[in-house]
Amino acid sequence: MAGAAGTIALLWLVSLGAVLTWALEDDAQRADAIIVMGAAQYRGHPSPALRARLDHALALWHRGLAPRLVLTGGTGEGDSASEAAVSRAYVVKLGVPDTAILLENEGRTSSQSLRGAIELLRARRLSAAMVVSDPFHMLRLEILGRRYGMDLYTSPALPTRAMRGLFRQWGNLIAESVKAPFALVIDW
Repeated sequence: MAGAAGTIALLWLVSLGAVLTWALEDDAQRADAIIVMGAAQYRGHPSPALRARLDHALALWHRGLAPRLVLTGGTGEGDSASEAAVSRAYVVKLGVPDTAILLENEGRTSSQSLRGAIELLRARRLSAAMVVSDPFHMLRLEILGRRYGMDLYTSPALPTRAMRGLFRQWGNLIAESVKAPFALVIDW
């Protein structure tokens, strides 16, 4: 029993280290599109987490690293707009033309949203994408991308001043260190 517990603890520590490694690594490079993972929106305005992701993706787009943005995220319970639609309004207001935007607005989980975004890209014969989300999310997104047949370049949206508490939120790190290994074997 102690051996099994020790093995589980060791595997979790390896996962924790991998989540931290991917959180600190930015693989931004030329691609066909930048996939921006959705996050909460409040009455048509991006939450601080979503705004940080969108601002990071916009910086990559303005650098000319990809001609398209794929904005993801469905409609949450009680919401009247999807996260993707709110993201679209935000980036259009900041100068991104509609012709450069693809929307995946059905996904309610990271897995569903990323799968939908990859399907949008494949339908257009696009094969290279960067994915933008919170730092601790990067490993799981890379695993899911491979599951759906696309090697993704990860580019974490580093916290803005309003989001610096993210790195103090050990719960996010611990949650991702558990979710990432499960993403290898189950679709959730």
